[in-house]
Order: sequence, then C-alpha cells, then structure tokens
Amino acid sequence: MGLKKKKAIFLDRDGVINVDSGYIWRIEDFVFYEGVFEACRYARELGYVLIVVTNQAGIGRGIFSESDYQNLTSWMCRRFADHDIELAGVFHAPTHPQEGIGIYKRESIDRKPGPGMILKASKTMGIDLEKSAMVGDRETDIEAAINAGVGKKILINLGLSANSTKADVILPSLSEAIDWLSKNN
Repeated sequence: MGLKKKKAIFLDRDGVINVDSGYIWRIEDFVFYEGVFEACRYARELGYVLIVVTNQAGIGRGIFSESDYQNLTSWMCRRFADHDIELAGVFHAPTHPQEGIGIYKRESIDRKPGPGMILKASKTMGIDLEKSAMVGDRETDIEAAINAGVGKKILINLGLSANSTKADVILPSLSEAIDWLSKNN
C-alpha cells in the first residue's frame, strides 16, 4: 500500500504573500500583506502543506544575485516560523527568455506559465495535484497550475472580470482564497 499523498496550496510570492513593488530582494522592501499569517495557519488546519513557487527574473536580469534572493527567502521563512507556520518548500525560477543575462537567458519549464516548479514540488514531496490549489496574482500563475494539473486555481486580483481568466475564482486576498477553499474542497 502506497503512502497517502498530501494536498498543497501553491502560493506565488509577490502579489500574494507580499506587496509587489517590483523586483523585491531587500528585506526592507518586503511588506507582508495583512492577514497572510492567519490565512496560512488556517490553510494548515485544513490539511494543506504550503509551497511557494515564484518567478524571480530579477536574478536573470542581473538586478540582484542568487545569494540576495536566498537571504531574503531565509528571512521570509523565519517570519513564517515565528508565526508557527511551516513552508514545506520554496521554489524559484531565475531565468528570462528575452531579458536574461548569460546562463539566465533561456526558456525554462520552471518559469511560469511552465509547470516545472509545481511538478518538482509534487514529485519530491508527494503532492496530490488534483486535490491541491494554486493562489497567484497573474494569469501565468493560473496557466502554470493548469499545465501541472492542479485542481483549484485562485486569482488574487481586484481589476479582472471572471471572463478574462482561466481561474476558478477571482478574490481580493489570500485570506478570502483560503476561506473559499474551505467551502469548495
């Protein structure tokens, strides 16, 4: 008998967890959205593991380094831990097919809308993608979830109408997304 697969919520970082002010790599520029920790704690109570999947073209464009990104990510994970929330994983895609520099100027299955980060997380952590959800703030997040076979797709956005996205629902915050998941499991 095989191990029971876990359900996950795949979270985009900028625009879902924190305010997206463009190419965030310094701690002083990272502002958590209000209610993020409470929403993530509730998601854990609902039985989800939390996995961050984030495009980080700022690395590929030479705006900041891989080390800068890792320092910020370590800090972010500690803030979650301070609130008794475990992030099961954080995956990033540093490439950009047009604007990347050197080794970073290339197509990558990891860069959303590619499904690579989600598929890697699923394989390494035993995730049941059909029972999982993606919460993102761009259509590329939703497309990555579709491409990976993720069951529920939630777009965090205030300016789109439902007919302009492939998401299951458009909501204004991560808190409302987790509430929606609690009722639509």
